[in-house]
Amino acid sequence: MAKEIQTYVKLQVKGGQANPAPPIGPALGSKGINIMEFCKAFNARTQDKMGKVLPVVITVYKDKSFDFIIKTPPAPILILEAAKKQKGSAEPNRNKVGSITWDQVKTIAQEKMPDLNCFTIESAMKMVAGTARSMGITVTGQAPWSNN
Repeated sequence: MAKEIQTYVKLQVKGGQANPAPPIGPALGSKGINIMEFCKAFNARTQDKMGKVLPVVITVYKDKSFDFIIKTPPAPILILEAAKKQKGSAEPNRNKVGSITWDQVKTIAQEKMPDLNCFTIESAMKMVAGTARSMGITVTGQAPWSNN
């Protein structure tokens, strides 16, 4: 018989750097989860993604056991890495802070594809390009699907 789910906890943690300090400790401690057990398991599974921010969804069961799913890094973080910037624009409609190419958008879209709610790479690229635009980062070049 399947375990009965008590709740879900969503966190964003740097890969390989989970520790019991806030925000992880209080979020998991209030649900009755063994914090050190989670930190050890998370760090072991994310050694290859050291330092990247990774969203994690923790499923907490009634018997205080847990499972967790690690998702791909958020699109804005991948866009900032591609543009080699620290942060986006405070006024994205007026001040553009950088630019990325459609090839970079495609690689980000391919990486994010499992976590996006779209079926084609073109629609994933449009979502990533829209995120970049809202951060004040322009996408240079010709869009692959336009015929002009």
